[in-house]
Amino acid sequence: MEDDGRLMERVQDRDADAFETVYDRYHRLVYGVALRVLADPAAAEDVTQAVFLKLWNEPSLFRGGNFGAWIARVARNRALDAARSRAVHAGADLPESLPADDALEETALARIDGQRVREALAQLPADQREPIELGFFGGATHEQIARQTGLPLGTVKTRMRTGLRRLRNALEGAVIA
Repeated sequence: MEDDGRLMERVQDRDADAFETVYDRYHRLVYGVALRVLADPAAAEDVTQAVFLKLWNEPSLFRGGNFGAWIARVARNRALDAARSRAVHAGADLPESLPADDALEETALARIDGQRVREALAQLPADQREPIELGFFGGATHEQIARQTGLPLGTVKTRMRTGLRRLRNALEGAVIA
């Protein structure tokens, strides 16, 4: 089985067989991402077609790395564009900019009742709670927290990650609809 990077090199050389192989491997992923964003099978099919047409016309857009993650991101972006376009044409109120993947956690946290967050934070061990408070509420970077606490950087990151997992588990179901 040929790797995706090599297949994309062949697609750049206009090899239709390589393109067909890429399509066979990833069309379900692209369609699934689009369907999740749009909740409309016909629109998801349109997005899938547009993504693969773009891939055939501009294969150089893929510059290496994890092809599956890359094409999923392309599909997501195309689906979000389609959702925005539908909202504009329908006159619906869709935010001007939808949150990027990195901002989804922040968006969810913004909708959580502050009291529940404080209670959940209070339940964390101090070695996990303090770096989270310094980072998220004090605006300190991982490096600054390590300097302030005298802990190795890796320890700070591990404690924050563990604490955030515990917070997420404690706050499940606390998001305001």
